[in-house]
Amino acid sequence: MDQTAAQAAPRSGWAHGALAALAGVVLALGHAPFDFPWSSLVALPALFTLWTMALDIRRAAWIGWCGGVGYFGLSLTWIVEPFLVDIARHGWMAPFALVLMAGGLALFWAAGFAVAGAARREGIFAALTLAAALTLAELARSTLLTGFPWALPAYLWVDTPVAQAAAHLGPHGLGFALLLTGFLLGLRRPAPILVALALFAGLWTHGIWRQATPVEVTGTVLRLVQPNAAQHLKWNREFMPEFYRRQLASTSAASDPAPDLVIWPATAVPFLLAERADLRADIAARLPHPEGRAHLVPLGEYLPLRQVFEVSGLAGFVGSFTPGPGAQRIALDGLPSFQPLICYEAIFPHEILRGADRPDWLMQITNDAWFGTRSGPYQHLAQAQMRAIEQGLPLARSANTGVSGMSDPLGRITASLARGEEGFVDARLPTPLPPTLYARSGDWPLMGALGLLLAALLIAPRHRR
Repeated sequence: MDQTAAQAAPRSGWAHGALAALAGVVLALGHAPFDFPWSSLVALPALFTLWTMALDIRRAAWIGWCGGVGYFGLSLTWIVEPFLVDIARHGWMAPFALVLMAGGLALFWAAGFAVAGAARREGIFAALTLAAALTLAELARSTLLTGFPWALPAYLWVDTPVAQAAAHLGPHGLGFALLLTGFLLGLRRPAPILVALALFAGLWTHGIWRQATPVEVTGTVLRLVQPNAAQHLKWNREFMPEFYRRQLASTSAASDPAPDLVIWPATAVPFLLAERADLRADIAARLPHPEGRAHLVPLGEYLPLRQVFEVSGLAGFVGSFTPGPGAQRIALDGLPSFQPLICYEAIFPHEILRGADRPDWLMQITNDAWFGTRSGPYQHLAQAQMRAIEQGLPLARSANTGVSGMSDPLGRITASLARGEEGFVDARLPTPLPPTLYARSGDWPLMGALGLLLAALLIAPRHRR
């Protein structure tokens, strides 16, 4: 590299990083509250083009990290909301939470872009390499240190027929197909563009065909209660009785037919069960509570790398619960069996029970009041819909402030109560579909194939014309 080029390289690196961050922001427009997935057909080609312009692995990692910062910076804006509930005490932490979360998750993208850059492939093979590497990076993000698979690329298309492919490919396999489509468009040549359009058209057509699958309903009626307890008032002693009264009123409201099961949201009662033996006995007589294991929220309920935090003296700022033996299926007399998902657990596709333990439906209880009013509750709902599509199972959702509702096994919402409304919705439980390919196989067969593909692209001889 001559002296002029050497001097220009840092300037172009910053410029390309800024463009990559902008492309990441545009990509995130597919998530709530914007819900414009078509932006990915612009953002992904731009990220691919910037990656091909990287002169070495370090610059490739820089492009990936900047793209990830833009993507996660916009799609995770809801993460500041919990710190604003008591803004006087915790508000100062809000910007740090967003910056550190976006920057930390972007490291996975940096690793994926760097690994793909090491292959030094061209043309369609370059698109395949980057799509495989970034998909595996997203799988790592979903599993390491208990994982955080929020805002996966597949979720951009949850409300379109494209999402139906998750029943066969899972969210990571669908993400790979969508990433590959966008990167092929970035080659800006007729043959790759035709391949990309054919791939996308196939996903869309398949989705329309699958959405025509007949879905029947059972005779089981579920009542989903939504007390609409604002988070800043939820633990206020003056409002506790009111929120509790709302749930009791919704539970006892007359309807025809009467509900077979009433579902309250997470943190529904404003007291500790250990301190109210009378209510604990009453609840236990009606709703069995087998011992289980919850997927704990990092930095909220579970402290990753606790030893490091203890040495630094920061462990006291974060509580850390101990998990139990694992997810369980619950069978109540006269009801189809179900798997309960407590709040955050619904974002983990690989934790739904399979095989002989497969439930007939999924139940999610959550308190999305923590997530604000714009993006968080709707992104959480979209991920719950994806669990229904992936497994071919209906999913009933009771959320404190909404959105509460029933999703059929194709992920379509058949009954709901809007965010911010108080009351309940009665919904007939749809019948489950036969186990999907993803329900039978999980992530690892496809991810293993992508790993082998990436390894082959990394070690195979490079031919140059």
